[in-house]
Amino acid sequence: MTETFTDFDPAEYLTSPEAIAEFMSDALETGDAGYIAKAMGVVARARGMTELARETGLSREQLYRSFSEHGNPTLKTMLAVMKALGVDMAARPHTAH
Repeated sequence: MTETFTDFDPAEYLTSPEAIAEFMSDALETGDAGYIAKAMGVVARARGMTELARETGLSREQLYRSFSEHGNPTLKTMLAVMKALGVDMAARPHTAH
């Protein structure tokens, strides 16, 4: 029996601010900067890079570069993109696992 695999693109399911917030919360909880940048890239693709670039005043190239797997977005870029996406970044006390 041969197994068939299909590509899964989480960007297809990020259709509301609530879904985006949940996705980004999960990414932020990892504490992995590369993973967080890549997750933000997925969110940006879901929204549309051209529209996001227009809303933030950043170039599409800058967005792609910042939110690649090896990207290192500045806090200013993260905040501008999150604002354009309609989600907030929040702090809460760290709990031991």
